[in-house]
Amino acid sequence: MDGKPLPRGPALAVLAHRQHGVVSIRELRRLGYSHSSVEKAVAAGRLHRLHQGVYAVGHTNLSLRGRCLAAVLASGPRSLLSHYSAGWLLGLISTRPVPVHVTTPLPRKRRDAVRIHHSRTLIENDRGLEEGIPVTSVARTALDLASVLRFRHLRRLIRRSEELKVFDLGDFQSVIARNHGHRGRAPLARAMAIYEPPRLTRSELEREFLAAVGRKGFPSPATNFSAAGYELDVYWPELRFAVELDVYATHGAHEPFEEDRRRDEDLKLAGIELTRLTGRRFELERRQVMDRIDRLLDQRRNQLASGGWA
Repeated sequence: MDGKPLPRGPALAVLAHRQHGVVSIRELRRLGYSHSSVEKAVAAGRLHRLHQGVYAVGHTNLSLRGRCLAAVLASGPRSLLSHYSAGWLLGLISTRPVPVHVTTPLPRKRRDAVRIHHSRTLIENDRGLEEGIPVTSVARTALDLASVLRFRHLRRLIRRSEELKVFDLGDFQSVIARNHGHRGRAPLARAMAIYEPPRLTRSELEREFLAAVGRKGFPSPATNFSAAGYELDVYWPELRFAVELDVYATHGAHEPFEEDRRRDEDLKLAGIELTRLTGRRFELERRQVMDRIDRLLDQRRNQLASGGWA
């Protein structure tokens, strides 16, 4: 290339290729197309009007990404693909992106096959660009979808963002803090509670758990008991059942995570059943946790009585 601008036709082809086959009237004018030349291209079948001011180049057999970008371009400056469509584009959900959802900074009229949302609270951190398509950020997309998704599907979306390595706790905390009136704020905050640092220290968790055991009337367990070569946090020797207490919801490194799995297997091979309890879960679901421990102890008692472990 010698640095000279491409002729109008080839430049349009390059732009269309980069933009999934669609262009806006503003982009056509920047390439040198006048109103009359656009109308002639439409009449000749080189351009196909998709929305007011948005055209497909050459054909209308657009990909889903092309349809998404066309809807964004038709919705005005600073518009973003959002909600289900953004979740699909970002790989967070598998729901098809049509009808296309778009969020605009200013109120817009409804368009055929486009669901228009309006938000004045969007900041630059809420904006992203994925495959050339302006889109709401991962955290903002989660906020928008939190108002319509079932809670377990919202949790799955957040886990998916971790798998894709696009999860940023600070972004999620920021979007929750800034959007008090948003219907998705409460469910998203509840889904994110597990990521907050636990308030209990290791010794406090042990002390409060043992107090809860006493209040429930369970048999008194041993603490820091050595069995099968490991130290067990809370252990009922007569039932060969242990509870491992964790003050962190997740491990920060791969090696401890793998070591815990080997430890669990070794204990199971030695005939010891084990369940894990995080400080965060104990804080949020204390009654449910103790009910489950009660059931697990009963289950283990019945298992041993029936000869489930010799």
